Amino acid sequence: MTAQTEVLEGAPVAERSGLAKPSVASRIAAAAGGGFLRIFLIMVGLLWLAPTVGLLLASLRTPEDTADSGWWNLIGEPSQITFDSYSKLLDNSQITDSLWNTLIITVPATLLVVVVGSLAGYAFAWMDFPGRDWWFLGVVGLLVVPVQVALLPIARLFGDLGIFGSVFGVVLFHTGFGLPFAVFLLRNFFAEIPRELLEAARLDGAGELRLFFRVVMPLGGPAIASLGIFQFLWVWNDMLVSLIFADPGNQPVTVALQTQVRQFGNNIDVLAPGAFISMVIPLAVFFAFQRQFVTGVMAGAVK
Repeated sequence: MTAQTEVLEGAPVAERSGLAKPSVASRIAAAAGGGFLRIFLIMVGLLWLAPTVGLLLASLRTPEDTADSGWWNLIGEPSQITFDSYSKLLDNSQITDSLWNTLIITVPATLLVVVVGSLAGYAFAWMDFPGRDWWFLGVVGLLVVPVQVALLPIARLFGDLGIFGSVFGVVLFHTGFGLPFAVFLLRNFFAEIPRELLEAARLDGAGELRLFFRVVMPLGGPAIASLGIFQFLWVWNDMLVSLIFADPGNQPVTVALQTQVRQFGNNIDVLAPGAFISMVIPLAVFFAFQRQFVTGVMAGAVK
């Protein structure tokens, strides 16, 4: 063993590998940079939450207190908290009926898009039929069609069918415009499933439906959950389609709140709790499926 070899064997690992050990100054700078970034993100998060918190606190105050001072004063004076606004909201049949209409519209429109989109996505990914690629290209092309362009012709079609103004017509409209994105998303996700899994299941005698429910659906759960959350939020927050296609008795909460503003002006004791409740329900859905949503988005990014 030479003297040079002995020196190298006695040297630290970082020196033998040719990697310079980070200096104390660089480590302090990196830690400081991470700390500033963390503080910046916290501040952005607080600013993002401020309108929601303000809406909640405004819904817990009387209209007189809201007119006299800002909502942040309630933090220092919790004795001003009152639930009278929510009592008035429950007595307002227009708002309560619109919340029920929103659920009646949103839940079927979400389930239909998820179920039909999953079946179509599997068919485009793993089933052979004539013109499969051209059909899929046509579905993708529908993604670029603006909703505003289709409003008039679909309104005429629904009028001829006798479903214009009904809840079914609104659900059908949302389903039709949600399916192209659903098929595109799930087809690309299902196509990444290893072919060996499907071939092994086919060797065991599994048919297409069994393959779909026993193999594809469990593996595609995160993507399906992400699609369900997207569709639920889109339909729940929609106002344009419901404003045109729904009769006054079938309109959702977004249209009802806008009608309240037009009829009664700044009726804060009804608008604030109504707006907060309409915001809480989609937030609850998102947080309930947050893990599946993040997993689905990350899986699509990695693939």
